[in-house]
Amino acid sequence: MCEKVLIALVFSLDLCYTILVIVIVIGGTAMLQRKIYKRIEEFYNGRSNKALMIVGARQVGKSFIVEEFSKTHYESFIKMDFITNPEYVSALAGAGSTEDILLRLSALFGDQMIPGKTMIFFDEVQECKELITQIKYLVQDGTYDYILSGSLLGTVFRDIVSAPVGYMDIIQMYPLDFEEFAIANGVGTKVLGALRKSFETKAPVDSFVHERMMQLFELYLIVGGMPAAVSAYLETKNLRRVADEQNSILRLYRRDISKYDEQNRLYLNEIFDLIPSELNAKNKRFILKNLNEKARFDKYYDSFLWLKNAGVALPVNVVNEPKVPLLLSKSQNLFKLFSNDVGLLAAQYGGEIQLRILQHETAINFGSIYENVAAEELTAHGYTLYYYNSKKFGELDFVIEEDGKVLPIEIKSGKDYYRHNAMDNVLKQSDYGIEEGYVFCGGNIEQIDKITYFPIYMLMFLQKKELPEVILFETDFSDLGDLK
Repeated sequence: MCEKVLIALVFSLDLCYTILVIVIVIGGTAMLQRKIYKRIEEFYNGRSNKALMIVGARQVGKSFIVEEFSKTHYESFIKMDFITNPEYVSALAGAGSTEDILLRLSALFGDQMIPGKTMIFFDEVQECKELITQIKYLVQDGTYDYILSGSLLGTVFRDIVSAPVGYMDIIQMYPLDFEEFAIANGVGTKVLGALRKSFETKAPVDSFVHERMMQLFELYLIVGGMPAAVSAYLETKNLRRVADEQNSILRLYRRDISKYDEQNRLYLNEIFDLIPSELNAKNKRFILKNLNEKARFDKYYDSFLWLKNAGVALPVNVVNEPKVPLLLSKSQNLFKLFSNDVGLLAAQYGGEIQLRILQHETAINFGSIYENVAAEELTAHGYTLYYYNSKKFGELDFVIEEDGKVLPIEIKSGKDYYRHNAMDNVLKQSDYGIEEGYVFCGGNIEQIDKITYFPIYMLMFLQKKELPEVILFETDFSDLGDLK
């Protein structure tokens, strides 16, 4: 295998600094490490007699990661892409039993189907909906392992999560988060380990490391986490190539809108194209009158839901009170709408936004871009996001539930990150019982009273804790036996 080292000098436009970039390129393609690989591995190592479905927006890397896993762990790998090869849909149409499906698969793939040693991958399964219900019977047969992948599944059939119960687990996949982006750009495990320790202990980061991580974060604002865009950057260092990849994905999203929701596609396109300008507004809330002076929420609700279910937009609803459970005070028709990827957001802004971000132009609303990264990171890390807005107390950028308590989060892009009136106000309210707040900003780690200031890149370490595999609860009810 051919291996070469590419050394590039990258100059800022104001010539204030020079960065030496060393990139290892293997076989002409940069390999991207994805956290979801381990989750897939754990799923099949457990031999749970289930199929696995990976869902997510287009171009987040679902097919690639499945192929990498399957080719490494199975003697035989069969892929059926129902978009690239629509004849596969016809081949499986009308199959009435497990035997029928396996017979047709054998006719297509013959000796590749090795019992007990074959992974069969149904890709873009939204094009062959019948397989979602039929997978139950294939799993019960037990001859082969199955993995499914699809885009727009939440829009094609919204009850996907409930079918087929007990025979298929679902994992959501997102673009590269900042930690994955850092690894792709050569940040080592020791550095990431030291950063994580600083986050956990709330100890300041080494000043050199902090400065370099902030520079990397600024690059992430431009490149984002779509694998094609990240690979284009790693291979060429050419931001024009990155923008070309991002615009190609945006065109694909717009084609999906036209293809899968012909009735509401005009509304969908309007909403999708308005995301950058709405985030750039002062209050960042999505204002319906910007679509139409007479717009009503109920008319557009399905369109917002479509964009959410397709994975291309992240709505964050307001809560009336920052109290657990936050869901109970959620408002359905007041929300912010974020892009699923900050790099795509930058491409939507257009106007050579990449160079303007590198030059720190004051005309750019970095607050909205920073908030978009926060929405992406926290969503990918398992949190349900809300924000809080009150005429009396002000607005909190995000509120999440952490360890059964409300954690308020402020995102600050400027140097005045010590100003956070809304957070100060809610922390004073004993009725809310909020014990601490986090501010993510450009500064180093610092703790003042109930507020901890973290560098913005440390959003990568805020991860929702999963329940343990076993939760035992033992008690004795013998005192309710026959009473004398």
